Amino acid sequence: MGCALSGLDIEPAKAVPDERRSAEESTSRWIPEEECTTALQATAAKSLQLSEAQKQLIQESWRILQQDIARVGIIMFIRLFETHPECKDAFFLFREIDDLQELKMSKQLQAHGLRVMSFIEKSVARLTQEDKLEQLATDLGRSHFKYSAPPKYYQYVGVQFIDAVKPFLKERWTLEVEEAWEGLFAHITTLMNKGYQEAERGSDMKKSANPEKADTFSIGSIQNSV
Repeated sequence: MGCALSGLDIEPAKAVPDERRSAEESTSRWIPEEECTTALQATAAKSLQLSEAQKQLIQESWRILQQDIARVGIIMFIRLFETHPECKDAFFLFREIDDLQELKMSKQLQAHGLRVMSFIEKSVARLTQEDKLEQLATDLGRSHFKYSAPPKYYQYVGVQFIDAVKPFLKERWTLEVEEAWEGLFAHITTLMNKGYQEAERGSDMKKSANPEKADTFSIGSIQNSV
């Protein structure tokens, strides 16, 4: 499979009169799916760059939120599990806990919430160093592949973070602040997705190169998990 790219930074083919355009020529911009994914990711990342004003809004609001990051982390994940209970499948420790009150008291959930807040803090600190922000988010996406946490869940975290922090910022929360945070999370999600896919492709290549070793590893993993 593949895709036809339009509106990207790709030089278009020269215009050809309709009567001369053959079926073969009409598909000349159809490219393999892997190349398409890479091009789309690059374009998405470029289109999600934040303005200096947006970066400043994020930094200013984060300074207010810093004193409540533990509470924000818990609220964010409780909201996430309330609105998207299927997300718990990506969390081995919380998968069997249905009582939200029990989840609120979970030390493991508090610890994970703090780790996510720490990542957001690092992202905010790297807003003026986009190459470091890209590396940070891409690496996180790669690590999520190891944890079997697929990209389909990433977009929910930003939405729940924004809902969780609104009450803390009160009148300081404006439409401009919300759009800035949405832009940051959209950018991070794109980069995490990129990292996850890179790790997935690397894993598939290793399995293809060493099928016997991959089978042995799988059996060993099952045995060790019992």
